[in-house]
Amino acid sequence: MDKVDWKPGTMIYPLPAVMVSLGETPDEYTIITIAWTGTLCTDPPLCYISVRPERHSHAILRRTGEFVINLTTVPLAAATDWCGVRSGRKYRKFEEMGLTPGPAAKVRAPLIVEAPINIECRVREVRPLGSHDMFLAEVVNVKADAQYLDPQTGAFDLGRAEPLAYAHGQYYALGRRIGKFGFSVERRRKKRPPAAAGRTGKKR
Repeated sequence: MDKVDWKPGTMIYPLPAVMVSLGETPDEYTIITIAWTGTLCTDPPLCYISVRPERHSHAILRRTGEFVINLTTVPLAAATDWCGVRSGRKYRKFEEMGLTPGPAAKVRAPLIVEAPINIECRVREVRPLGSHDMFLAEVVNVKADAQYLDPQTGAFDLGRAEPLAYAHGQYYALGRRIGKFGFSVERRRKKRPPAAAGRTGKKR
């Protein structure tokens, strides 16, 4: 298999395309679309977002130290893209995209009601890395849309929400499920061999 060398770059794809909501008051509420985001630690639950210093949201994040990561879906694709290419300096993004700011439980930043998962975060540290500053944050609360909860088990079915992913400048809907965590080492139940043809189990 032939390989081609490219210059060093961020080619770890696909990534979640998330809408990050922030601000302390309704007049300040805004949304920034981010793909540079991810999990850092389970206990305590830590995550990060990376933001360019010149972005309008950067100063708000620095000052408030709080934000909400809102997972996105195929129906939210247009709003996700628009909030990434338009500046909060010029637009009121909630109103422009018809999104609903809702109250978070633990932070002052609003959540996006239309998103299936809202991850409330409090900044612990800001690390200048170069083109972006990384906001390392602790997850202080998570809200999940009840319509995607299994009424019997309480499990959350994100697949039914049609989650959105980002890869090298393109948005994608996630495809079919191919297995659960650990499926490759899961023990399979042995099937009983079929009864031999012609046997009735009766003595002659």
